[in-house]
Amino acid sequence: MVPTSKRSRPPVVAVTGAASGLGRAFLAKVASSADFRRVVAIDEQRGDVPDVTWRVLDVRDPLLANRISDIDVLVHLAGDYALDADPAERRAYNLRAAQTVLTASAAARVRRVVLVTSAMVYGAVPENPVPLPENSEVAAEPDTGMVGDHLEIEALARRSLRSHPGLDVTVVRPAAVVGPGVDSVVTRHFEAPRLLTVKGCNPRWQFCHVDDLVSVLEMAALGTVSGVVAVGGEGWLEQEQVEELSGLRRLELPAGLTFGTAQRLHRLGVTPAPATDLHYVVYPWVVDCTTLREVGWKPMWTNEAAFEQLLELRGGRHAVVGRRLSGKEATLTAAGATVAVLGTAAIVRAARKKRRP
Repeated sequence: MVPTSKRSRPPVVAVTGAASGLGRAFLAKVASSADFRRVVAIDEQRGDVPDVTWRVLDVRDPLLANRISDIDVLVHLAGDYALDADPAERRAYNLRAAQTVLTASAAARVRRVVLVTSAMVYGAVPENPVPLPENSEVAAEPDTGMVGDHLEIEALARRSLRSHPGLDVTVVRPAAVVGPGVDSVVTRHFEAPRLLTVKGCNPRWQFCHVDDLVSVLEMAALGTVSGVVAVGGEGWLEQEQVEELSGLRRLELPAGLTFGTAQRLHRLGVTPAPATDLHYVVYPWVVDCTTLREVGWKPMWTNEAAFEQLLELRGGRHAVVGRRLSGKEATLTAAGATVAVLGTAAIVRAARKKRRP
């Protein structure tokens, strides 16, 4: 981290989405840091972190520029990433929020904006090198899921750099995030009675604990790192290690059946995520954190320790193909999971009959 003595004056940092989730975790970290002159928390409701300046407003409000005129750095962590949210409403919120933050920051002469997307933007395919170089091409498939949101937000960031050359935009791309309150396609994968795999391909697993993500966001806010920054645990876990640690066995299916079935389930509203999201639990997308390594940063959490916490946080929840099960559904055994995946044809036929006049 850059020593205070080497900077003319500690910056004033603002955090959006500060009342909960990642925003609250970051706010709590920087609230007591001597590296910042002042900390401003922005959210639609006041949170519980003390010793910061709270400004209650919707981050999408065009008047945001008037509320950040005294800010040096803005870390944007307000977003809707609920798997079960309406995809169109979620994307509209996320893009409007990011666009407003970038435009308002440029208008208010904020020096730096920090955005968080995901290493998912690199895409997950069987041919990916392990690890992926940090400067690899953004090759994820645009879709209606979270990955599509991240791709759109990064496109906004690139356009902002061209439109507002005086604004520094840092994009942080974490590996699969793990920690209290995290609910994602990856965490739900480990709530299943068996681990879905595709024949002929073994995934490799890299995790990013919230604590490590917060520490990197602090570095980005201080300008210690900039540009595109990938963050995750050192190395990766093989599928066999994951199975041994979790006690879960794999369910291996052909790729065509897996993704075709998942897409039909999604179209029928049975599962929350598009089939392309399944790529991230069956194909590798491990990243090489070059920028962080070059400045001497090391994660506090190993992949194994982060994964063990993921398992502890499951809390008895059950999911199949990303869909949370409740009530009688939660009694599904491994055999039941196989039926859930392979029995889609009957669901599809029933749905088609209902649609016929």
